[in-house]
Amino acid sequence: MKTFALAFAALLATGSAFAAPAPDSTVIHDENGYFVHLDIDKVLSSTDISQACGVIPARLHYLDHQGREHVLDYQVHGSGCTNDN
Repeated sequence: MKTFALAFAALLATGSAFAAPAPDSTVIHDENGYFVHLDIDKVLSSTDISQACGVIPARLHYLDHQGREHVLDYQVHGSGCTNDN
């Protein structure tokens, strides 16, 4: 009877491990627009704008609070203009 109980417990333990959903590996590309709600938990990377001058395209990679990866493309004014007051 102990063997049956142990086998049943092992079956339940392995079954619950296989029932867990696999993490979603797709990257979500956020829409560029005004007043976009961003759920940012951790920034993975962003475009370096320190050497750029004028309006340039930029990209932000981040994780939301559910662990999903997002990409946001947007326009930003570079901070590397030497004659800018």
